[in-house]
Amino acid sequence: MNRKLRGLIFTVPGIIIGVAGATSCNKIADAAGDISAAACGPCGTIASGDFSVSGDAQLDGFFQAVGNLQNATASVQGDFQANIVALATAYGVDATAGFDASLTDKVIAAIKADVSANLDGGFKIAYKAPACQASVDVAVSAQAQCEAKAKCDVKVNPGQASVKCSGTCSGGCSGSCSGDLSCTVTTPTVDCEGTCEGSCELSAAASCDGTCHGKCSGTCSATDANGDCQGSCTGMCTGSCEFKAAAKCMGTCHGSCHVNQGSAQCTGSVQCSGKCDAQCSGGCQGDFEPPSASASCDASAKCQAQAKAQAKASLQCQPPRLDLDYGFKAGVKASAQADFVARLGVLKVRAGAIVQGAARMTALVTGKVDGNVVFSPSPVDDLTASIKGFASADAIAHLDIPAGRLGCVVPAFVEAGTDIGNIASTTADTISAQAKFVGYITTGS
Repeated sequence: MNRKLRGLIFTVPGIIIGVAGATSCNKIADAAGDISAAACGPCGTIASGDFSVSGDAQLDGFFQAVGNLQNATASVQGDFQANIVALATAYGVDATAGFDASLTDKVIAAIKADVSANLDGGFKIAYKAPACQASVDVAVSAQAQCEAKAKCDVKVNPGQASVKCSGTCSGGCSGSCSGDLSCTVTTPTVDCEGTCEGSCELSAAASCDGTCHGKCSGTCSATDANGDCQGSCTGMCTGSCEFKAAAKCMGTCHGSCHVNQGSAQCTGSVQCSGKCDAQCSGGCQGDFEPPSASASCDASAKCQAQAKAQAKASLQCQPPRLDLDYGFKAGVKASAQADFVARLGVLKVRAGAIVQGAARMTALVTGKVDGNVVFSPSPVDDLTASIKGFASADAIAHLDIPAGRLGCVVPAFVEAGTDIGNIASTTADTISAQAKFVGYITTGS
């Protein structure tokens, strides 16, 4: 376990016990002489999902962030294992015993063997890493809940949730949005005046820098059982083109349409994909400031840190852009080509989910996606420092903890320190296995 967390676990109980003294729940009464229900009763725990531990909104918010972080990493691990088992089934790898540490290596080897047996030159890969953002909705909700517990007059319209984002905003922007691709339309189908990221339903035969799905007037690298092109086309493509990268679409864009307007206001169904100089709704990559949910609230500033911690622990990542182009070897029969294309369909879906999950896991644990820092400090490090910051008699004394709840705080601190420390050890094997698979599927080697 992390040395700092060991110190946190063994130091906090003594501090809190010293503050609590010999006070018992039965001896606590409010100004009117009545026993305070908020000060008594069973202690909440992170494991049970009951985060009403201390009665102090700030501290309980951090305990909830620990729970969110645990749930997020466990979800990614479970999804990764399920996707690897599904790929094992598709590629004939024995997975009857379920997931184990060696299964990822076996699946990668089976895919490589399939590619080597059928393709000329392997995969040609176009890849764009997932983008990960902290949830604006979670930040606003956590801020409102904290202020409500502090007896502020909270009034929040969930449909207008927003934060001041100092990084990259992915969503609505109430002011001007600027960046390389300032505004993005993400409807299922759209006539795109900018560049289309995804696939283009062609209105007429056109060249296709990517994968042609339909008829090809030249040579197609791969065809399906019906003779339609499902690969790169040296001539003109009729049907749809799955772009390798964002490009001009002469037809209808299925995916994201990027319009570079310099500094523009993104409203309605148009989302900001850059720097927002006002309020951002949706997601924020980088630092942000949750707004107060009340017109007048003394606890607003104190609530922001736990709101940010909960939002970062609940971060989400968009799917990656992953295009696998290829050409069959001479002599590969049509039936074998059809079988390969079927396996490839499973691979694309499962690989995309694995890459997306790997980005989320590393963003949570290290603050990085594909080696690039997106959160500094990482959600794990940020939460560790925040929890440790409460581990002093002075910090505890400044919190609004009913005396009868002080006994609940001791085990909760121990639980939080243990849980955060365990995240690194329990996710290490998954992160390593994810890295192997992502390294192969994004480079072909």
